[in-house]
Amino acid sequence: MAETRLLTELGLGTSLRRQDYTEAALRGVRDALWRNSINLAELFGAPREAMILDVEIGVANPEAVDIERITAAFPYGRPRVRVVRGGLDVPRPDAAPNVIANVAISVSLDLERTT
Repeated sequence: MAETRLLTELGLGTSLRRQDYTEAALRGVRDALWRNSINLAELFGAPREAMILDVEIGVANPEAVDIERITAAFPYGRPRVRVVRGGLDVPRPDAAPNVIANVAISVSLDLERTT
């Protein structure tokens, strides 16, 4: 397989009141997706479903992210989701911290199959 990375898009998501790491990650995924209408597959004559989506999410508590919900957020392509320690929890004096998730989505195609 000649999997070739073609672009990487970045996003940021937050959960300001509920300390919901999955929701912060989903907002970061949507932010990255909405920045760019990713139509790369069509440029190579491949269906959108052929896109390989490497999704890396950084949050302070990776174990709290529901990977199945993240995967289900993609309208097409083949997402491979990895959650790592990163992002930021911003302490608040009288409540749960604000959660910030950083997201990188790298889009690849198997160019041997598409050409």
